[in-house]
Amino acid sequence: MSNFDHIRPFYDTEVNQAIREISDDPMMKAIMNFTFPEMEEKEWKKELNRTYSIRDFQINFIYPAIEMVLKRSSQGLTYSGLHQLDQHVPYLFISNHRDIILDTSLLNYVLFNNGLMMTSSAIGDNLVKRPLLMTLSRLTRNFMVQRGLSARELLESSKLMSAYIQDLLFHENRSVWIAQREGRTKDGNDATQKGVLKMISMARGEVKEMEYFKKIHIVPVSISYEYDPTDVLKMPELMAKSRSEVYVKHENEDFNTILNGIMGQKKRIHVHVDKPLDGEIDKIIKSGEAANKQFQYLCEVIDQKIVSNYKLWPTNFIAHDLHHGGEQYRDKYTKEEREEFQSRMAKGIDLQDEVAVKNFLSMYANPVTNQEALKVKS
Repeated sequence: MSNFDHIRPFYDTEVNQAIREISDDPMMKAIMNFTFPEMEEKEWKKELNRTYSIRDFQINFIYPAIEMVLKRSSQGLTYSGLHQLDQHVPYLFISNHRDIILDTSLLNYVLFNNGLMMTSSAIGDNLVKRPLLMTLSRLTRNFMVQRGLSARELLESSKLMSAYIQDLLFHENRSVWIAQREGRTKDGNDATQKGVLKMISMARGEVKEMEYFKKIHIVPVSISYEYDPTDVLKMPELMAKSRSEVYVKHENEDFNTILNGIMGQKKRIHVHVDKPLDGEIDKIIKSGEAANKQFQYLCEVIDQKIVSNYKLWPTNFIAHDLHHGGEQYRDKYTKEEREEFQSRMAKGIDLQDEVAVKNFLSMYANPVTNQEALKVKS
């Protein structure tokens, strides 16, 4: 048995059996009927039962499912920066994180469209408690991040995950996706947690931290949704935070968020993939600062790339103007777009609740504020 068995995706030798075990699940049938509305059940079952690899499952079933999601719940996906990558090099993609499933799915969609290697992706095991979701996540090359551990268990889990990421990059020659922070960004402030970088570096051995980060080719990714399909679902946690209360999730909250993230309206979506940070890391090494300071510098570089490459939509500028009671960005949106945004907000929250309004607007306005701050710094 491998040390990674309880966190890894399926091996190809396990794929067909796993597919056969879920093919009669009502939710699997719903997914297939959504993806292939013109196809009889016996047809897609026949194709499923002839699938023996993760790649085939992704290309023949997940890729069409993502295309259907984009068709039904968006006004299109655009992307940029892919020309900066080499199809033969595995990368560590560090991304902002807005949606549980779609963030990594959309990145893999654009990587595949451009002849680039798809990723193995980190996902919290708390999000895939249902057997079908666990199987689907392992069939799409996700590996498990263990949640809810004691301090000692967390240390051991972090070491294991760091070793597994290293194994993927160096031995399987497989790119990896990981979010810049634990959990999704709820308030629009995309910030890298130093702890994520420290976890990644645990497997470095005798190599210095920044030298190791240079070897694994860190690539920042910015994912921008014109409408966050889960904006209203994020409000209870934001409200609790504004009242300095501990937020406790409801039993089916993660599952409902996954469904809403997939099927909720997003309008336009943009994915920007930056070039590897090798040059920036060289500068950090030359600074000669202590290791902890260098970690902080790397966090700042990743944040600067993700924030500056985040595509600002009319919704972001509308929210910024409404939040600040002005018309600074009036030329960035139409009257109809502003009315549509205000209508969406009115349906989702109580407009008489000033704190709710502030939190909702901030969610969309903060990317603008953060880009403004970067311009001031530069």
